[in-house]
Amino acid sequence: MREDVIGRANVEDTPELDRYYAELGRQESYALWTVANAIEPWEPKPVSVPVLWSYEAMRPLVLKALDMVSPEKAGRRVIALENPGRKGLSACVGWLYTGLQVMRPGEFANAHNHASAALRFIMEGAGAYTVVDGHKMDLAAGDFVITPNGTWHDHGVDAGGETTVWQDGLDMLLLNQLDANFYAVHPEHVQKSNYPINDTSAVYGGPGLLPAGGEAWSKPYSPLFKYEWAPTYETLVKASKATDGSPYDGIIMQYVNPITGGPVMKTLGAHIQLLRGGERTKAHRHTGSVVYNVAKGSGYSIIGGKRFDWKKNDIFVVPSWAWHEHANSSERDDAVLFSFSDLPSMHALGLYREEACSENDGYQQLAH
Repeated sequence: MREDVIGRANVEDTPELDRYYAELGRQESYALWTVANAIEPWEPKPVSVPVLWSYEAMRPLVLKALDMVSPEKAGRRVIALENPGRKGLSACVGWLYTGLQVMRPGEFANAHNHASAALRFIMEGAGAYTVVDGHKMDLAAGDFVITPNGTWHDHGVDAGGETTVWQDGLDMLLLNQLDANFYAVHPEHVQKSNYPINDTSAVYGGPGLLPAGGEAWSKPYSPLFKYEWAPTYETLVKASKATDGSPYDGIIMQYVNPITGGPVMKTLGAHIQLLRGGERTKAHRHTGSVVYNVAKGSGYSIIGGKRFDWKKNDIFVVPSWAWHEHANSSERDDAVLFSFSDLPSMHALGLYREEACSENDGYQQLAH
């Protein structure tokens, strides 16, 4: 890819150069100028594309897996979501992975750990639970749970519960690119719970409160493993009555490590945002890929000039550096979007950039 710009590669092909390139190839090498413009773009050029997965379409396929394969044989009974721009890479957007896991009452998945950071957002069901490093917690729709890198974790659904579906999110594709991933199965297959149920929520979930004294938390992730839906939604509603919020995201809150005030894990972060009735945000773009799950309501997002209409439990993605804006379709009821992203990685590496749309009064024009 040649560019007639000073400082950019602009070498025309010749028979002599073709022979030279072949010689280099036989030595497992190449001339940088043949690819320089492609691998150092003027701005991010993601191959991921905006996609929306309809839960109405996906749910029957996810439930069908219940009778097709057991969690014991599958390891995890998950239907993964794949970006058409990144076929064969297990990516939903950028280097992020997501999938829909389903379990019926009485089932459990064996405990394991991995170097990847993982999270889950509960979409439907009752009676589900997870155990993270011996801390057991029950799960309900709208709850957000983290399983930080290196922690033992297993999960299941109590016999008296309901079939449960949740969204998984992991950074394992990034770790695989860095050749830094590890995986292990627990020697006893299922962890023993050594603490009172929901203890991390009881100890670290109080608003503006932390335990005083005792052993200080020094691990590089949040000590609060479960962020419950009810207090989260209550906080959003209260904030919507006290502030205008962000022009690009409405009322948006970050799930945080209560010790540091930073993201819940080093590489993956999560947010929750509320759009008031009739609200439409302005467009912006930023580095970092984002995966959204509609926790409540209905509306639409315009991503890269294309409109995507969404309703509860739909999942959609925004690639890095793609213009995006959101709107609530209801004039009366609020809408809530959960999201997870690789923004902590972007910030840690000094790569985060953000830009507001300055044309058309801050809104995108739809592509035709």
